[in-house]
Amino acid sequence: MGVLKGWFGEKMASVGMWAFLDSRVYLRIHDLIVPTRSGTTQIDHILVSCYGIFVVETKNYNGWIFGDPKQARWTQVLYGKKHSFQNPLRQNYRHIKCLSECLGLSENYFHSIIFFIGDAVFKTSMPPNVVNERLARHIGSYRELMLSSDEVSSVYRRLQELKATPTLTRSTHMNSLKARHKSNTTCPNCGAPLVTRTARRGANAGNQFLGCSQYPKCRFTRTL
Repeated sequence: MGVLKGWFGEKMASVGMWAFLDSRVYLRIHDLIVPTRSGTTQIDHILVSCYGIFVVETKNYNGWIFGDPKQARWTQVLYGKKHSFQNPLRQNYRHIKCLSECLGLSENYFHSIIFFIGDAVFKTSMPPNVVNERLARHIGSYRELMLSSDEVSSVYRRLQELKATPTLTRSTHMNSLKARHKSNTTCPNCGAPLVTRTARRGANAGNQFLGCSQYPKCRFTRTL
């Protein structure tokens, strides 16, 4: 029931949260599965416009939300119970990295946005691109011209072709996700290689662990 409620909430949000954006300016692709060097990744919403490519990760959470951009896990507090979840900024970093490689475009053309739907209340200071209201207004605040009309059309057409690829299904993505999280060679967050590192301080000083080779941009670690 909880999964169904979450799915329904996201679908309702996807209908209403673009209402104040001109669909002729912001071309939309939803639920896109993108091939990567280490499998696939699934992206909630992409808007292609002359103001750049907006990659929107939606989170359907109620209650209090605690998080920091540098933390691997964020915390939801609901009815006195704590639940942790992956830092969505890191999750969207992987999305943008994969899209950038797939489209052959610099990451500078992309805007990462995290949108909390539901009744989430931020209890820690969040960066400007993490919002729980007025998503359309936030997107509309980006006014720097980055892509020509021809470039917008070209990017949108390529995304539509990806969307129509018969091998890029939710089933293949779920299998890819399971394999990626079991891997000891590939970072499940961004897809970069994992390397062996040695802890230099604290209680674990001298112990070895796996860390993302893109550190400090990506701070994923795994114990050996």
